[in-house]
Amino acid sequence: MPLRCAPHRRTVLRPPLRTSAVLAVCLAALAPAAVSAAAGTVPAPSDDRALHDQLDRFVHSPGGPPGAIAVLRRGKEERVVRAGVADLRTGRPPRPDDRMRIASTAKAFSGAVALSLVDRRALDLDDTLASRLPRLPAAWGSVTLRQLLNHTSGLPDYTEDADFLAELAADPRHRFDSRRLLDYVADQQLRFPPGTRYQYSNSDNIAVALMAEAATGTPYEQLLRELVYRPLGLRDTSLPQGYRMREPYLHGYDVTPPGPPEDVSEVLSASGVWASGGIVSTPADMTRFIRGYAQGALYGRAELREQRRWIAGASQPAGPGGNMAGLAIFRYATRCGVVLGHTGNFPGYTQLVAATPDGRRSLTFSVTTQINESVDPARVQRLRALQENFVCALLRGRH
Repeated sequence: MPLRCAPHRRTVLRPPLRTSAVLAVCLAALAPAAVSAAAGTVPAPSDDRALHDQLDRFVHSPGGPPGAIAVLRRGKEERVVRAGVADLRTGRPPRPDDRMRIASTAKAFSGAVALSLVDRRALDLDDTLASRLPRLPAAWGSVTLRQLLNHTSGLPDYTEDADFLAELAADPRHRFDSRRLLDYVADQQLRFPPGTRYQYSNSDNIAVALMAEAATGTPYEQLLRELVYRPLGLRDTSLPQGYRMREPYLHGYDVTPPGPPEDVSEVLSASGVWASGGIVSTPADMTRFIRGYAQGALYGRAELREQRRWIAGASQPAGPGGNMAGLAIFRYATRCGVVLGHTGNFPGYTQLVAATPDGRRSLTFSVTTQINESVDPARVQRLRALQENFVCALLRGRH
């Protein structure tokens, strides 16, 4: 479920930060057997122009994002389609090596860590919170790692808690203790009996990271480096605690009318979302990640089978086509075939990463404003249609 905020009012952005403007977006937004690719020919240059024209129209439509970049990878062939700018101040175009906030696609990284530890027998999908994290409320004790990963845990979402939101409103750059985020909802019961229904919750992946730390005695950030970044060759990916972004980066904007776009790239501290949405990466690294993650390169076939036990459920925001949920991954059934991946939503950024189940074809699709059902449901539908067109372009043709 996306992070929620107070009603939107635009104010001048200067220290202290324009709390209401960002929180309107921010608290509206953290985001909450496969079909083979269709045979055909490698897309002609005219197809690239068509994709660019569609992306350009989306960027330059009223209320559109200032910038967008899509990286389509088919085998060793890579196509980069971009529109608009990475930085309104300089006017430079988006690039694949630009850093960006990856929002809830970070949940897939926690899935990669967890499934890698399951493969190593350090964790089990049936491990419970009571067994691994006994300090958490006893009422949550029966929740399993599997239920956290497929959002059927019933855990209350800490990002909806009034005290958490009040601290965020008072100081959006507040440095939270990431490992105590679940304390905000520790007095609450489960929303439903574990395993009985799907409900996207940012609390789930915080608990996943804490279970990984408890099982290994290793900080989650180090687990990411050892189990994900290094094996997949991710060079520019990190999980920071602060609000600063290191250049070069895709600047994220609030484009809510009537004022001009406002840069919100450094408005929020990543500590308040941590394993649920705090990772900073690049389109190039996210391409490497999703190609490896979708095919199960980091763990064995048994874990891959468990990951792909699909249930009814959609990512937040919903991805292209029909959505189904697995373990920290979603199945997107488009008119042209199936891809596996994750979406994300954060102030200034909306993300999609997807790949074919064999990992040979991938799409990383990033825009530099927040688009979700709470903010603009009609634009979400236009975005999903555009993403599906890019997926179709990806799946057409042979290697």
